[in-house]
Amino acid sequence: MIRPTLIVALVAATAGLTGCATKKYVAQTVEPIEDRVERLEGGLDETRGELRETKRQLDTTTATANTADRRAGEALARADAASEKADQVRGQLRAELEQTIANLEDYRLVSTAVVYFEFNSAELSDAARAELDRLVAAQRGSKRFFLALQGHADQIGSAEYNLQLSQRRAEAVRRYLVAVHGLPLYRVHILGLGEEKPADSGRTAEARALNRRVEIHVYSADAATSSATSSRPPSPE
Repeated sequence: MIRPTLIVALVAATAGLTGCATKKYVAQTVEPIEDRVERLEGGLDETRGELRETKRQLDTTTATANTADRRAGEALARADAASEKADQVRGQLRAELEQTIANLEDYRLVSTAVVYFEFNSAELSDAARAELDRLVAAQRGSKRFFLALQGHADQIGSAEYNLQLSQRRAEAVRRYLVAVHGLPLYRVHILGLGEEKPADSGRTAEARALNRRVEIHVYSADAATSSATSSRPPSPE
């Protein structure tokens, strides 16, 4: 017969062995899992921080995009307004042009004048200024008129150079009429013809002097000046 004391000892030993096994299992299984959970939680915290930073950046980007979109909308609105204004201006200019073309037949040549230049020069002489002063004075009171200036040169030099020289001479006359007499720029039209259309086709010095000139043609649609007259051009000095 087994003694009660021995049975108690065996039960106690068995319980001790079971307890040791359980602690060892926990140490080998549960604790590593807890470590991994802690690492995962740390990673999750880092990820949450990155997500918060990403969200902040996205919010900033969205705000910037909204601002850019607003500015783009404002720019488009201004462009539309400018386009509309340009359309209005084009319409007005087209109407004015059509009216001008319609009225061209009303304009008649009413007077002419000629100013002369020194060789290879586009400077106005005193005589040329006096002739232009007389021409402008004759147009006092005229409302509908314009001037056509034709610059010329003699045949000395290349055709290209003479063309540029004739243009400069016509420009010098226009500059004087606009700057000194206040004629509106749109009333004065210029054209350089170079050595084409000479006043005298001769080869003498006198012929060349006649060709260094600017012809001024005055056109008017005023009823008071409907009869064309022509002033006698002064001779070159």
